[in-house]
Amino acid sequence: MAKIILSTLNARYIHASLGLRYLYANLNDLSQSAKLLEFSINEDRNEIAARILKHNPEIVGFGVYIWNTRETLELIQLIKSHNPNIKLVCGGPEISFYPETHPLVVASDFVIKGEADISFARLCEKLLKHEKPSQKVICPTLPDVSELQSPYLLYNEDDIANRVIYVEASRGCPFKCEFCLSSLDKKVRHFPLDRFLDDLEMLFKKGVRHFKFVDRTFNLHIETSTKILEFFLERYEPGLFIHFELIPDRLPHALREIIAQFPLGALQFEIGIQTFNPETEVAISRRQDQDKTTENLSFLRQETGVYLHTDLIAGLPGEDLNSFAEGFDRLLALNPHEIQVGILKRLPGTPISRHDATWEMQYNPNPPYDIIENKVLSADAINNIKHFAYFWDRISNSGNFRKTRHLIWEKSSPFWGF
Repeated sequence: MAKIILSTLNARYIHASLGLRYLYANLNDLSQSAKLLEFSINEDRNEIAARILKHNPEIVGFGVYIWNTRETLELIQLIKSHNPNIKLVCGGPEISFYPETHPLVVASDFVIKGEADISFARLCEKLLKHEKPSQKVICPTLPDVSELQSPYLLYNEDDIANRVIYVEASRGCPFKCEFCLSSLDKKVRHFPLDRFLDDLEMLFKKGVRHFKFVDRTFNLHIETSTKILEFFLERYEPGLFIHFELIPDRLPHALREIIAQFPLGALQFEIGIQTFNPETEVAISRRQDQDKTTENLSFLRQETGVYLHTDLIAGLPGEDLNSFAEGFDRLLALNPHEIQVGILKRLPGTPISRHDATWEMQYNPNPPYDIIENKVLSADAINNIKHFAYFWDRISNSGNFRKTRHLIWEKSSPFWGF
């Protein structure tokens, strides 16, 4: 039996929820009465509800994301139909920006907006004492990350053997890109580095060899980035793989020097270019030095063994099909291993919505909130880009046709040729 169940519906089984593990770790004494249960969106909702209900919980907390909103609502309704006395608490980046009239907010007993590491525990303390909180929607202040209990001991042997192990050295992002939820949290907060390195050492000794950092700006604080890379370089062995998300125009000599020492395939960098159009960059409040970006990508591709995953976004305000094609061709000329072509999404709470009238932006009202058309991109053009992205992913990003893919566009623009 468990008084508190922490749960979410992951997009796939291999994903492990770092957020739930933070909540569990910071329950403190209440953790003895709690249980973490992860599922995937592909599992039967009746079976999931039964597995939760068999623990006879008093509180069930759900992490809500863009990929599981509808499924979580169905699950909450099922649980309530079996036991209306269970208190259902929802939080996470998706529901944090829903209005109080949204069906998922209405169906929940409580909603925690923003980072709930500490506030979820406080809510549980009140509910288990049968005290009635003053508000249904709770908006806590950002926690001091130096005071949070570490979640990494909660990765078990099954997680280590079969799932992606997520870690974070910092939270927040100093940039204001209007399509991104991270733009709302402009202050970057770093976890105490010595403690974080101890956590990495513990995970390494338990057998973790694939680490995925969820930091939005891993190379923002160069000294911290360097020490983390040094940690992995000192322990390198075949099979070690580390994923980071990098700012594209920030790669000073000190970082280049250590990156170049890693063997082929040990590092993967996810680098969001998003657009090469300077007017669009200004419109979405994105600061990026394109010359430095080009120089850094050339260095990483030509002088290191880093696997480069780059991103472009179609549908941004002011960027028509010709501009997107030029940006795609420019990025392809730098020869990254992958170019992920994404479609703009109007995530709840993001300021990209301020362009709706000017650029006649029309979006899908349901998750994933992708753009349907705008002033310079018709619905047909958007659909064609979606088809392009689908086949580009399977032909070029697959890595199976490195030496022959150019034959598709040999005498034309790569974008238009493909």
